[in-house]
Amino acid sequence: MTERNLIDATWFKSSYSPTQNEHVEVALAPGSTGVRDTKDRDGGTLIFTSTTWSAFLSTLKA
Repeated sequence: MTERNLIDATWFKSSYSPTQNEHVEVALAPGSTGVRDTKDRDGGTLIFTSTTWSAFLSTLKA
């Protein structure tokens, strides 16, 4: 997967981020999820399949 999958995606701030200056953004697209550091948006994006992202969130909630 590439960042192209997230071109038209809407990014939103994590509700678990501690402050305005220290947070991550997440974008959901069909089949993929992107995660990036808001302070360095051009620094790269972590991209996960939807399945992997769901498993990650389930593990956090457990």
